[in-house]
Amino acid sequence: MSTEKSAISGIYSAFTTPLSGLRRLMESLSGQVTHLSRAQLIRLVTVLLLASGMALPLAAQGTSVNGVWLKVDTQEATLTVMKGDQAQKVFKDIAIGRYGTTDVKMQGDHRTPLGRFTIGWIPEKSRYHRFLGLTYPDIERADRALAEGEITEAQWHAIRRASETKGRPPQNTPLGGFIGIHGTGAGDAKIHQQYNWTNGCIALTNAQIDRLMTWIKVGTPVEIH
Repeated sequence: MSTEKSAISGIYSAFTTPLSGLRRLMESLSGQVTHLSRAQLIRLVTVLLLASGMALPLAAQGTSVNGVWLKVDTQEATLTVMKGDQAQKVFKDIAIGRYGTTDVKMQGDHRTPLGRFTIGWIPEKSRYHRFLGLTYPDIERADRALAEGEITEAQWHAIRRASETKGRPPQNTPLGGFIGIHGTGAGDAKIHQQYNWTNGCIALTNAQIDRLMTWIKVGTPVEIH
């Protein structure tokens, strides 16, 4: 097989089969596309995967035991509870990061990361009434950040281990952390209705997130677009 066909086959495989990250694809391509450095390959494929939304829709992946997943539409300001491909409940007028959304989130940028995550932990108490922690940062962003020199190898390994064990990723790297879905707590309801005010999270009213709790659990997939 020619270098060009082999490289295309590797990229096609990344879009049609679930991956824990970009590392396996990099291994398959690094010996074939010799004119590109490993860092250049990581940048190329990361852009492709993020742009594609990692291939299949969540409804087709079947990652939730009960078929429930959450779809967050940052343009329409809605959070929809999905079961398979059927909408079960729509929560309107959600708030996101005060500076919008991003594919390349960094600590302190006040932007909501786009992508696919799961609910990784639910603390018993939160100043935001309830908090559903998302599995951010993920391995795809960690691969890119390592190639760009934004995180250390130790931080990359910690994120990789969390991804492989479906555990809580480190929350204190330059990629930011403590991204989740939460209520307003004691915050001003009028501000919530009028502005995007969070540090990068997704906010509902306290009443809305109480209703949402009846649908979700640790492990529920979340798609933010």
